[in-house]
Amino acid sequence: MATQSVEAAPDTRGAALPGFAVAAIREEGRWRCVRLDSEALVDLDAAITALRAQRSTGAVLGLLDVDDEFFVLLRPSAGGVRLLISDAVAALDYDIAADVLDLLRVELPPDDDALDDAWPEGDLGILADLGLPADELEILVSDLELYPDEQLDTIARRCGFAAALDELVGS
Repeated sequence: MATQSVEAAPDTRGAALPGFAVAAIREEGRWRCVRLDSEALVDLDAAITALRAQRSTGAVLGLLDVDDEFFVLLRPSAGGVRLLISDAVAALDYDIAADVLDLLRVELPPDDDALDDAWPEGDLGILADLGLPADELEILVSDLELYPDEQLDTIARRCGFAAALDELVGS
């Protein structure tokens, strides 16, 4: 059984982390994926900057699998960036997760019991126009039986770029 516990997470300040950072780009009905610098796994500003550098007339979506503990979806927009984090509690141990919550203007509850279970935070409708409605994304993100890379693979399949993602990061 896969879990998304962050209790024994390492100090991530400035350290490289396992996982992957990928930009999925859709142009003229076709998807391609490019690897982002590993700094995107520890620095939200670096991830956003890297995504904005991917010039495209179509959709640009960032997928961050951080330390096999949680994932972040990022989608630059004219007014900023749309974000979804699979586990808000990760903000206790990971700077990038704390930065996501800061940008979303979400605070963790002060009650320690409320921090026992992972929950997603952010824009569940981030992929609705790409074929994954908010209610289905919520079910997928809440499935603690799946590791973050498995959740991202399912997202990629539903949106149509699984082959490009698999080619880049392996299965």
